[in-house]
Amino acid sequence: MTSSRIIQHPILNFERGKKKVLYFEDKPVEVYENESVLAALYANGVRIFSRSRVLKRPRGAFCLIGKCSSCLMEADRVPNTRICITLTKDLREVRYQESSASPPKTSFFIAKKPEEIPTDILVIGGGPAGLYAAMYASKYGANVVLVDENPTIGGQLVKQTHKFFGSKDLYSGIRGFEIAKKLAKILHKRKNIKILTNTSVFGLYSGKLAGAYHLRRKQLLKIKAKQITVATGASERFLVFENNDLPGVMGAGAAQTLMNVYGVKPGEKALMVGAGNVGLIVSYQLIQAGVKVVAIVEAMPRIGGYLVHAAKVRRLGVPIYTSHTIKSAHGKEKVEGATIIALDKEFREIPGTEKYLEVDLICLAVGLNPYSQLLSQAGCEMVYIPELGGLVPKRTRYQETTISGIYVAGDVSGIEEASTAMLEGGIAGISAALKIIGNNEKALNEREEMLEKLEKIRAGRFFERIRKGLRKVLIDERRGNSTY
Repeated sequence: MTSSRIIQHPILNFERGKKKVLYFEDKPVEVYENESVLAALYANGVRIFSRSRVLKRPRGAFCLIGKCSSCLMEADRVPNTRICITLTKDLREVRYQESSASPPKTSFFIAKKPEEIPTDILVIGGGPAGLYAAMYASKYGANVVLVDENPTIGGQLVKQTHKFFGSKDLYSGIRGFEIAKKLAKILHKRKNIKILTNTSVFGLYSGKLAGAYHLRRKQLLKIKAKQITVATGASERFLVFENNDLPGVMGAGAAQTLMNVYGVKPGEKALMVGAGNVGLIVSYQLIQAGVKVVAIVEAMPRIGGYLVHAAKVRRLGVPIYTSHTIKSAHGKEKVEGATIIALDKEFREIPGTEKYLEVDLICLAVGLNPYSQLLSQAGCEMVYIPELGGLVPKRTRYQETTISGIYVAGDVSGIEEASTAMLEGGIAGISAALKIIGNNEKALNEREEMLEKLEKIRAGRFFERIRKGLRKVLIDERRGNSTY
């Protein structure tokens, strides 16, 4: 197998840990302890991780954050293991799961008594919104349990190598992965914060009881909280085109995870679909990682992202085709090429404008969907808001849902950006803490300052769509009316 690990990078140094041997289909593979199983296999040339149940079509990496089913494999005889968020250090062997997983004869929950964890505030999700929620809730004396299913906290920040825009108090001029380190350092020092990584919350029940599962300890957890903040983020959108399920078609965020977190090249020649900020930024990061970006296509007649990002990739010779989309992917077991096509003003394909591109990677940067299933399951009133990315909960300006004591923050409440996610997290964290400690003038004032900053950011011209969506979802906590 040929390795595709990145040896030199202009910004990043990869801490891969010690070398070890992982057995893949009974064959030894050299991997590193700090890699996810998927990244390790990808670095060794593996592109197929499962097959569709009916047609047996190959499935490759798509999201790399545990939100899809493309990389479910059998690891140390445990079926349905999400190898994208499972580190190699915990495993000895991994193999394909040829059929649907069979229920075990006995539950391993019997062997370990469920651990009961009481806390003032439970924060679900360790991205920018969750980190801020935990940080500000703990600042005012509340005991916090922060849960995230990934090996480390930081969410999408850990794979962002670009410097952030905005104000200095929201870390402008600092790279995303450095922001994640700063916030994690603050949280780890707080004695009233308990951080549980590798832990999935699977249900919210009456009495503010959360059912969770610790992936490494293989133990059921019962977290009893007085207040809960849900900051579960979002999942990448798919796009309909011929052969869109071939290995090599992946979300732009997945490509970021491979190259910026684990130091593995996601491909050699890439087509980026989408010219918003994500598509433009990830295209530049692909080039930094040594991947040739053959083209960027955008269905809209104009570039959606900031022109400064577009200028950077154009200076490097990457063509951006507006009013174009991908028509089909080509290949048998993995992507070997792609056909793009021009669109008219009604977004209909224009016959005769097809162009074939030789690529082995197709990145989709076509938006996100709020990962709001927990909120629906808990009984929060949900509403479909296209401007906010999909199904989101109704909430007050202080981030409280229609269920008292359950708050939301970040992309799960509407797709925006890291700075607004942080502010929403801070507002939710203070709001939850106030329910624990009672009225606190300093906390109330800081919450209002955060709300003012949030509204100032959203007053910009790029946030018109967001403002429209918020008018449909925000409720006045006293009168039940929209506040936007």
